[in-house]
Amino acid sequence: MRHSNLRSFLECLKREGELHVIEAEVDPYLELAEIQRRVVARQGPALLFNRVVGTKFPVVTNLFGTRRRIDLAFGEEPYRFFNRVAEAAERLMTPSLSRLWEFRDLAKAGLKLGTKTLRRGPVLDHVIAPARLKALPQIKSWPMDGGAFLTLPLVYTEHPVSGRSNLGMYRIQIYDDVNAGMHFQIHRGIGFHYHEAEKRKMPLPANIFLGGPPALIMSAIAPLPENIPEAVLASLLLGDKAAFIRNRHISVLPLAAEAEFALVGQIPPEIRRQEGPFGDHYGYYSLAHPYPIFQSERIFHRKDAIFPATVVGRPRQEDHYIGEYLQELFSPIYPLVMNGVRSVWAYDDAGVHTLAAAVVNERYRREAFMAGMRILGEGQLSLTKFLMLTDTPIPLKQFRPLLVHILERADFESDLFVFSNVSQDTLDYTSGRFNEGSKAILMGLGEKRFTLQTAKTAELKNPAFRRQHIFAPGVLVVEGPAWQKNDSNVELLLAEEAVQQFRIVCLVDDAADCASSEESFLWTVFTRFEPAGDIHSRKMHLERFHVQLSAPIVIDSRLKPWYPPVVQPLPETIAKVDALWSKLFPSSAWQL
Repeated sequence: MRHSNLRSFLECLKREGELHVIEAEVDPYLELAEIQRRVVARQGPALLFNRVVGTKFPVVTNLFGTRRRIDLAFGEEPYRFFNRVAEAAERLMTPSLSRLWEFRDLAKAGLKLGTKTLRRGPVLDHVIAPARLKALPQIKSWPMDGGAFLTLPLVYTEHPVSGRSNLGMYRIQIYDDVNAGMHFQIHRGIGFHYHEAEKRKMPLPANIFLGGPPALIMSAIAPLPENIPEAVLASLLLGDKAAFIRNRHISVLPLAAEAEFALVGQIPPEIRRQEGPFGDHYGYYSLAHPYPIFQSERIFHRKDAIFPATVVGRPRQEDHYIGEYLQELFSPIYPLVMNGVRSVWAYDDAGVHTLAAAVVNERYRREAFMAGMRILGEGQLSLTKFLMLTDTPIPLKQFRPLLVHILERADFESDLFVFSNVSQDTLDYTSGRFNEGSKAILMGLGEKRFTLQTAKTAELKNPAFRRQHIFAPGVLVVEGPAWQKNDSNVELLLAEEAVQQFRIVCLVDDAADCASSEESFLWTVFTRFEPAGDIHSRKMHLERFHVQLSAPIVIDSRLKPWYPPVVQPLPETIAKVDALWSKLFPSSAWQL
C-alpha cells in the first residue's frame, strides 16, 4: 500500500510498530534534535512529539530513518518500473510490434504519471493570515545554528518565462513571522528560476509545503534532471497522479492538496540577508552567507496539522537512508542518460558530494575518462569532488574492496587527473573559498599492476608523527601535528621510510579514529581535503600539461583554520536528554 498523505503513512507505521509517540513535553531548542540523533543511531522508530514547547503543532521526525520504513512508504513497484524502463530501452532499440506489446505495462503506468487538479483540499482547512512563521515549531538542531529552521520544506516555484515547475528541498531559516532565509544554489532548479525573475526585477512566487504524501517529500529530494518535473517521480512513487489545488484566488501557484502546511509567499529580487550558520550533512557547520529571503503572506494547514522535520549532521543520519534508496532506485537509468557509464555510487559517509565511484566502459584507450567527464557534468553528480573509475563490474557500495581494486591498477603518473579553479559544493569549505575549489578523477582500469603493502614496514622516526594505522592494503593513515601555514610536515612525512611502500598515505589529526571503520575513514579523509591543495608527492613532473605524481602520494586531511567547526551537542543538552530518557522511552529496550 502506498500513501496519499502523511496521516496514512503514520497509521501504517503505528500498525507496524515503527512509530513511537512521545507525550512528555520536549523543547525544540536542541533537545528534540538530540533525541532524534540518538534514535537514528540505534536505527529506532519514527518519533511523534505531541507536546512541543512554544507551539500547538505536534512534530514528527525520523520518518525515513530505516530502510524498512522507506519500503513501507513506497513498496517494490518503483524499483520494478525503473528496471522495466531500462529493459525497454535496450530491447526496443530494434522495435517490433511484439516487443512493443511486451512493454504495454509501461504505457499503463504512464497514464498515472503527472498531476491532477482539484479546487479544494485538506490543506485549506485552516488559514493563518497574516502569516505567523513563529507559530510553527521553532526547531534548532545544533548550538551554533543561526536560528530555527524548516528542515523538510518542499519549495515549489515556476520559471518566469517557460512556466516549468520545480519542487525542491532547500533549508529555510525563520527570521520572524513573515521573513525566512532561502538557502539555495544557482545550479538548483529554484536558482535558475530566481535568476530569471531577478534579472527582470520581479519577485518569484513561491509556495512551501510541509508534509503530504511521502512520495512528494521524496521527489523533492531526488536529483532529477532539470527538465523532468518532480511531480512525475512523485506520481510514480505514489502509484497515482499527485493532487494539487489550482485556484488563483488562493495562490498564483498550485498547492499540494494533501500537505499538512502550505506557506504562500514570494522571493523578492535584490534582497539578501545572512542565512546560517547551520549544522549540515557534512558533519560541520555551513557558515552564514547572504541569501535571498522568502516573504510569507499566508499559512494554510490541515485540521490537527502535524509538522514534519528531520535532523542532519555527521553521517549517518536519517538522510543516509533516503540517499541510498534514491541511488538504488535510479541505478538502472544511469546507463541510459550517461553513455559509457554502467553504474554510479556516491558515498553518504563522506558527505555524498565529496566522493563517488563508477563502473565505466573502456573499449578504447581513455574511454573511461570521457565517461568520468559525463558524470561530472550530470546534475547533482557535477558536485562530486573526487571520482574513482573502474571498468570492472564490482560492487561499488563496499568502499574498501573498491579502493584496493583501484590502487592495484592506478598509476599516479597517468591515471590521476586534478582540475583546479572549478566550482565546488557550497557546503564544502576545503578550498578556503566559497563555491570554488577543485576536482579529481582517479582511474583504476584493466588488469592488476601493483602489489599492495599489507603490513607496517618501519617505525615513524620523526616524533611529530605519533601513530600509524593501516586502513586497507596500500593505504596508511598517519597522525601528525596540527596544520600550520607553510609547515613542512608533508615533506617530512614523504621522507619517512615507513611510508615508502604504500600507495596512499593519509595525514590526519587522529589516526586511530580515522582507521577505526570505513565510515570514519570516508568522513575524515574526504571532507577535509581539497584535491588541488592537499594532494602531495615527493616527485611531481609536468608533461604535456599533465601533472605526473609518483607513489606514495600524501593526502593532507588535517583540519585547517578556515574549516567550519564540527557539529557537537552541548554537554548540558546531553545531560538534559539523559535525565529525560526514561520518560521518553520507558521500554527497557531503549534504555541508555
